[in-house]
Amino acid sequence: MLDPSLLPLADDRVVLRRLTDADAPAFAAGSADAAVREYAHLPEPEYTAESVRAMIAAVTDPMLDRGELAVLSLARRDSNAFAGSLVLFDVLNDRAEVGFWLHPDARGAGRAVAALALAARFAAGSGLTCLTARTALDNSASQRTLEAGGFARIGDSEGTTPSGQRMVSLHYELSLDSPAKPAP
Repeated sequence: MLDPSLLPLADDRVVLRRLTDADAPAFAAGSADAAVREYAHLPEPEYTAESVRAMIAAVTDPMLDRGELAVLSLARRDSNAFAGSLVLFDVLNDRAEVGFWLHPDARGAGRAVAALALAARFAAGSGLTCLTARTALDNSASQRTLEAGGFARIGDSEGTTPSGQRMVSLHYELSLDSPAKPAP
């Protein structure tokens, strides 16, 4: 189970915190980006500010409070403005899967790697010992980010994404027994 009392977490680049109603317009806009639509495999085909607020109230807040799912805001450290989303899902006894996406104007500044390190702190603090991740074969940016965050590639398989698509994905794993690599 995830421990929401550990949030927010921050470093010199990003804040990992609860998704809020104020994030809804930026979440909706960012989720419409072509790269996010192609690679994030979000469960809904389209988001609006209203649908994001409804998701927060009905799904993300209650499930985070129960420690079952964390749909978090990856926010800019300097302004606390929404820069992307990081999700911990399929939470089992000792592990969870992590996924992330960045708003187009927040890319290229090391925020995703920094957010993965914060997610590792959050998961380890919650008693988990392993984070896993999957990414598309052709998503080299995500592969580089995971590897920079200390994740090791452990294989590949065909499966179903959160959006319901079938695809071959690369699998990664990060042991939380040792600390995650610091962000570059």
